Amino acid sequence: MTDDFTDWLRANLPAGWMEAIDAGDEDGFRAARASLDDGAFLRAIGEAGWAMPQWNVEHGGRGVTDAADLRAIDELKTRYRIPRSFNILGFGLAAPTILQWGTDEQQRYFLPRMAAGDWWCQLFSEPTNGSDVAGLATRAVRDGDEWIVTGQKVWTSGAQIAKWGMLIARTNPDQPKHKGITYFVCDMHSPGVEVRPLRQITGDAEFNEVFLTDVRIPDAWRIGPEGEGWAVAQTTLMNERVALSGAFGPGGGAAARQRSASASNPITELLSLARERGDAVLADRAARLLSQGRSMTYTMQRAVGARRAGAPPGPEGSITKLFGTEYNQRLQNTIIDAAGMHGVAWLPGDDAAALRARAFLRSRGNTIEGGTSEIQRNILGDRVLGLPREPDPSREPPWKDVPRS
Repeated sequence: MTDDFTDWLRANLPAGWMEAIDAGDEDGFRAARASLDDGAFLRAIGEAGWAMPQWNVEHGGRGVTDAADLRAIDELKTRYRIPRSFNILGFGLAAPTILQWGTDEQQRYFLPRMAAGDWWCQLFSEPTNGSDVAGLATRAVRDGDEWIVTGQKVWTSGAQIAKWGMLIARTNPDQPKHKGITYFVCDMHSPGVEVRPLRQITGDAEFNEVFLTDVRIPDAWRIGPEGEGWAVAQTTLMNERVALSGAFGPGGGAAARQRSASASNPITELLSLARERGDAVLADRAARLLSQGRSMTYTMQRAVGARRAGAPPGPEGSITKLFGTEYNQRLQNTIIDAAGMHGVAWLPGDDAAALRARAFLRSRGNTIEGGTSEIQRNILGDRVLGLPREPDPSREPPWKDVPRS
């Protein structure tokens, strides 16, 4: 299996790429890297089934089931610095939802397109319903073989580049808020879809607000039964916690993005800096981060192993999401503190300082996106510790009768 993948890489990477890496020739690698069209390569590796080799062939994969083979393929991707799609919302959220709830036709239609590069976004949160997603107000009304959707979504990561959106909308306002919701796939290029960027503290615009005005969605793109969208959405949300914690799988998640940003290990650098300075406080903070990171990695590995064995994501998603995001904030705080004044001011052209500051600022959102830390603690209290739920007077009445601002 790995020989097949190696042969495919040699045929599809620029000449000299793999040879340069094998020889430790960084100049040769940079020259080969500059000639690669990342978008075309990601489409090619997806169409060949190597982007998600564990998927069935009809779903755009290679049907690889052996864990050792999957590890070996991932190790080859890492060794040869193969570009990877960070389509976490597709691979980490939409795919498991479609595999669990979608029809055979839906799986054969959407998954190969995802593997070949179609990006996805998540149309769940709304301006008046952030943590209480089930209180959503976006409406979908049946019109023959289509649904007409009107409403507004917000904090939609990647909507500006997405082809498809995971959408939940209210189809029966006479039911309580957790009922009467239906789950759809929305073509983000459909008439009536408007995407507006939201600028962040980093200066980037990863998030968006999305306006839906009489958007028509075929009933064939409804995922799961009509009115049972909240159960389908739970599959997406549970996988989201795993994905955002960094436990999405080999090469996926926040941990992979952190690794891809720098070839070095930031904690190793902190420990080296502490030794150079004779700084016992910094050494202690770095050592704590090292041990916490190891514990988090082992928990993630158990979660990934359970998912590969066929188990659905459980509360470990909330554990790793809660701990992983707060851990990253502690790490970025330590890196900025260790940099001293260079952490807050630097000369033009100092890319390392700019990246360091961006990582610190971006980490502020880690404990908000994908379910706040407060929400994760509620989930763990409810599902792991068995504590009573907080009172929610809006849970039982019909949604239309619940007071809203």
